Amino acid sequence: MKHPHSEDASRNNEEIPAAPLTLEGAALLHQLFRIRRPAWNSLAKSRREEIIARAADAFAAMERREDGQSALFAQLGHKGDLIVIHCRRDFEELGAAQLEVMRMAVAEFLEPVSSYVSVVEIGLYEATVKLYQELAARGVVAHSPQWNDAVAAARADQRDKLAARLSSRIPDRRYLCFYPMNKRRAGADNWYSLPIAERQRLMRDHGMIGRRYAGQVTQIISGSIGFDDWEWGVDLFADDPLVFKRLVYEMRFDESSARYAEFGPFYVGLRLPPADLARIFATPEDR
Repeated sequence: MKHPHSEDASRNNEEIPAAPLTLEGAALLHQLFRIRRPAWNSLAKSRREEIIARAADAFAAMERREDGQSALFAQLGHKGDLIVIHCRRDFEELGAAQLEVMRMAVAEFLEPVSSYVSVVEIGLYEATVKLYQELAARGVVAHSPQWNDAVAAARADQRDKLAARLSSRIPDRRYLCFYPMNKRRAGADNWYSLPIAERQRLMRDHGMIGRRYAGQVTQIISGSIGFDDWEWGVDLFADDPLVFKRLVYEMRFDESSARYAEFGPFYVGLRLPPADLARIFATPEDR
């Protein structure tokens, strides 16, 4: 006859946690601006040159930082003119970066049109499912001290292996594609109601597509649940913008995207060295 306590433990082990483990790294802030052209164009040329020179020097210093850099992108399309991405160690430093931009004289001529706050995130579906199943097989109760110790050890091991990806610098590539996204939570296509092992399978298949583009595109996935209006931010960097189209299009046919993904607006930009900042502020007088 089984002891009642052993039956309770068995039931608990069958109900392993639904949320996969994640690793969090650098804090990210995307700032998107539109240039206030009428006000800018009305300035004397000497004043415009002075403001741009100071802004270029400040952005160049932010780009050279070793402990978290910033990068500028000239935005394509009607959604804005300038994208600034800040990568820092924590939110305190993001706040300082945001304040530094707002203190520049050029900020008077930049209208914020959007922003995005997130942290670099690596999902650990494979490692999570393997660990949870092993602990359940050993009779370890979910969220018990023994369970929590094993999870902490696994997380620390993964952090050591993936440290370089967590402190990501902004890739030095010509083009940027940024977009936010969610996992759907509606009706039969509710991502969060799927068993964790099924989500693991879907994410593994999804990742296989991305691996085929290794070398062509550099990707930074950032988590924004609790920080912004979407659940994740996706930054793609490449030297050929057509890679964005091919990768995103192919992923649309993947089950995890076709059934469960919702995409926000897409923003595309060209890397803008701070020394070339004057180019996107050009006036009719400058041409």
